[in-house]
Amino acid sequence: MAGPLEKLSSSKVFEGELIKYKFKSAALGGLDAQFNLFIPLLKNGAKAPLLVYLAGLTCTEDNGAQKGGFFGAAAAQGISIIFPDTSPRGAGAPGEDDAWDFGTGAGFYLDATKPEYSKHYNMYTHITSELPEVIKAAGLPIDLDRQSIFGHSMGGHGALVLYLSSKTKQYRSASAFSPITNPSKCPWGEKAFNGYLAGGIEEGAKTYDATELISQAKEPLHILVDYASTIP
Repeated sequence: MAGPLEKLSSSKVFEGELIKYKFKSAALGGLDAQFNLFIPLLKNGAKAPLLVYLAGLTCTEDNGAQKGGFFGAAAAQGISIIFPDTSPRGAGAPGEDDAWDFGTGAGFYLDATKPEYSKHYNMYTHITSELPEVIKAAGLPIDLDRQSIFGHSMGGHGALVLYLSSKTKQYRSASAFSPITNPSKCPWGEKAFNGYLAGGIEEGAKTYDATELISQAKEPLHILVDYASTIP
């Protein structure tokens, strides 16, 4: 069971507040986990819908909060935004700090199945289950029945996968900016799947590859994918 929230900082921003929290994460093997949460100015008793932002490789919970420029629009629409970290911190798993694209800062929003990583590297469960449970337990003014998800690069991969794989239709929409969309067929994804998953690329393709998952969809989808292009 996750521990209670500890408020680390609070800043007024636009018509709202950005708060940094810390708690003991059961999903991440008892390690401390941090996240930022933007809450717009609300009328008494009101709750804000939640937009989940997933950051890319090497990022922390601070990158999107500090550089995203989301708060003016979010405040105007009365939307809250949560910024989780990209991986557990201080797990001591083998090789987790040997490269920038695997381990610390590169959790790939999956639940690891290799024994050396499965205790701590469970970002899928951390994002989809644990953070909502912690928010609910803390009594924060968030409407968890209205969630959507977005992200950039590795976070775009995560947003697409978490949206497409949800059996409960947890997220109403997904937006991905320059995402890794077919990780079982690109070097970053192949490295992550072979490193974290007992079934390697085959397990990753079946469970955490948006290109494979979307081919199985039988219902209308609400997805935006945006990628950079060069105009001659």
